[in-house]
Amino acid sequence: MRPLAPVRLLALVALTSVLAATAPAQSSKALPAVADEASLPGEGPLRRYDAYVKRWLEARTQWAKDIARDQGAVVFLGDSITQGWGADFKGKFAGMKLANRGISGDTSRGMLIRLQEDVLALKPAAIVLLLGTNDVEVGIDPEAVGRNFQKITAAIKAHNPRVPVVVCRVFPSSATKKRPAGTIKRINALYEATVRGDPQFTVIDTWTLFADAQGDATPAWFPDLLHLNAAGYDRWAGALRPVFATLGFTETAADTFQPEPGFKSLFNGRDLTGWGFRPTPPRKQNPNAKAKADAPVFVEVATAVKFDGKTATPDGRYAAINGRLVVTTPAEGRRIQQLWTTAEFPTDFVLKLEFRATPNADSGVFIRQPQLQCRDFLLAGPYNQLKQFKQGDWNELVVTVKGGIAHATCNGELLTDSMKVPATGPIGLEGDRGQMEYRRIRLKPLTE
Repeated sequence: MRPLAPVRLLALVALTSVLAATAPAQSSKALPAVADEASLPGEGPLRRYDAYVKRWLEARTQWAKDIARDQGAVVFLGDSITQGWGADFKGKFAGMKLANRGISGDTSRGMLIRLQEDVLALKPAAIVLLLGTNDVEVGIDPEAVGRNFQKITAAIKAHNPRVPVVVCRVFPSSATKKRPAGTIKRINALYEATVRGDPQFTVIDTWTLFADAQGDATPAWFPDLLHLNAAGYDRWAGALRPVFATLGFTETAADTFQPEPGFKSLFNGRDLTGWGFRPTPPRKQNPNAKAKADAPVFVEVATAVKFDGKTATPDGRYAAINGRLVVTTPAEGRRIQQLWTTAEFPTDFVLKLEFRATPNADSGVFIRQPQLQCRDFLLAGPYNQLKQFKQGDWNELVVTVKGGIAHATCNGELLTDSMKVPATGPIGLEGDRGQMEYRRIRLKPLTE
């Protein structure tokens, strides 16, 4: 990670000092009085309805007693949707030390004010953020919400520039709940612009995960178009688990899988031996084109590079983690690059592997040269009608190449039976957006 510029570092230290100085006194966890709001950081009025005021006092009083117990936890900071996980997180993240710091009705400013005492005081191993839906409901300007988010992320960075932060996109809701899709999209765009290019932050597309065709909450997971039901929490947990595994909080045991007779592993599960970068053809750039803020970054490779014995590529995009070949979420939002086997495969063969995707992730498997789309199919397409696809879980891809034609299935369902491939070439894995994981990559040559 690049060192912080002196001016930026001073600004972050100053913000941390302000947060510490303006936080409610340790002797009282009550919501600050209206008269005190002007002296507190952030923008937008604090909420004042009775249930919120009561929850703020009771929860924060208890949390102050739990600081020693919750040291080093993965801390969830949010509002009622986060609060809804409960203290045990519904048993969805076995083996993890977790702390729930959700307050029903809270806004981005409320979370900013209590960030130091409720979250940073725990010296968290990681932080999961979900905030903003209540700001929309009370009419706080999206730009102000974005500035509150900037202050939260800056304070986290000043506290610890290496603690991983998982940013969940604001969930969809409904205009009937005073939370129109367009406003939520604008806030999500502001959040992503704030953290773009910073590898400390991982953005998960929880908006697309839950949105219907109109951009509103899907009733199957949001019966009241605002709060998750049990199935909704299952879905959110599925989005988080792959990221927690990549961060080293879960799935830490080595994979004991052994290939079937006749199959040879292309990935040993421990490092990137047998894989590398290949030179990329030069890209034609239009000097008159104006780059979009969310335009993908195309990685260019001048000369071939092998990664034998390496556990990760130098940029960290591809990593071997406990039996999984992980294509990590790019800090740029979209980063297009490929990792290839150093061997080529000129005979007919059967390729088998398993893959797992975070919401709306986009990747691909190259068969000698052409790309077979390998994504979070139900959200990212193109095979969005699959019946057996398991979102947030492992899926099996089987590709059979005979006579220059590839036949591919996902969990037994047909993807293609007519993909033309060259006479020889390597196997490749693409990264675009989101996180993709591959495991148990194996190939069996077919002979007459």
